[in-house]
Amino acid sequence: MSLSLDKLRLLRKQAGDPKAATPLTPELPPAPVAPVAANDARQPPAERSVFAWVEQEIRHKPTGVVAPVVAPAPLRRPEVGSLHRLLGLRTRGGPAPTRASVEDRQLPGEEIAPGLFLIESLQPQPIPTAPLSLAFAKREDQHVAARDLLFFDTETTGLAGGTGTRAFMIGAADWHVCPQRGKGLRIRQLLMSTMAAEDAMLATFASWLQPSTVFCSYNGRSYDAPLLKARYRLARQRCPITALDHVDLLYPTRRRYRGTWENCKLSTIERQLLRVVREDDLPGSEAPGAWLRFLRGGDAVNLRRVADHNHQDVVTLALLLQRLVHEEQRERETLALVGQ
Repeated sequence: MSLSLDKLRLLRKQAGDPKAATPLTPELPPAPVAPVAANDARQPPAERSVFAWVEQEIRHKPTGVVAPVVAPAPLRRPEVGSLHRLLGLRTRGGPAPTRASVEDRQLPGEEIAPGLFLIESLQPQPIPTAPLSLAFAKREDQHVAARDLLFFDTETTGLAGGTGTRAFMIGAADWHVCPQRGKGLRIRQLLMSTMAAEDAMLATFASWLQPSTVFCSYNGRSYDAPLLKARYRLARQRCPITALDHVDLLYPTRRRYRGTWENCKLSTIERQLLRVVREDDLPGSEAPGAWLRFLRGGDAVNLRRVADHNHQDVVTLALLLQRLVHEEQRERETLALVGQ
């Protein structure tokens, strides 16, 4: 709504402005504004002249011109990732993997039950014919037949243990005579692709065991065996592990080689003692993440690497046991010669 000069003059007169009687001459240009003194600068504009300001606006306001309407800027849709970074939030478990192709999700082996895969291979090699002495493990008078030994290792969902941790892969190796492929070290691995396959995996592993089976592991007495025992109890299946003998190669290896190398990890022992060099090996600490990624719809690339890692672990156990037996026998023979 515009305000005419006549109305402005009437308002100034009603307000008692002495300049109200002075006629307004729009034709004259506005007088130059004198510089304001320092004392006047502190006065609010309302005290100098409210009407002078209004008059100035009326004199110089263009008539008949419509101010252009500026369209509001389009609203930008916020990105969820940007909001999370702004708020300092972190997606639990990292970013969700993209849906992998069928080819990337290919698992090795054969599906023998819903969600349970069996990976089986045979390494041709001579099977020890004589019973193997367990003197290296402080069992002086105990011997075991080579074909009774079962080298095993598990890949689990965590390293802390407890009832919340489960084994998603069990690897086992034993000396076996196959009618089609000959004799050698047979490697069998059970891999779960779903949580529901655990019962079938435990039952299948139990079927591989005999009353004469002797377990052989590396730190399995303290970790792998208790974990499997707990899973059998939770699955309400009879535990076949407790009644069987168990030779843990970690302790005799430590006694013999402690201080020789930087540590006594299995990877160090196989590299330094057995001269086994792994290529493209996936560390065991990354195995839980590889399995979880597959369960969430990701690819199976690292899960296949976990299977290769587990395969080499059980093969290394067979090599290490034979090396410990040989070293113990050689030392005893040397001592016998010195005693003569």
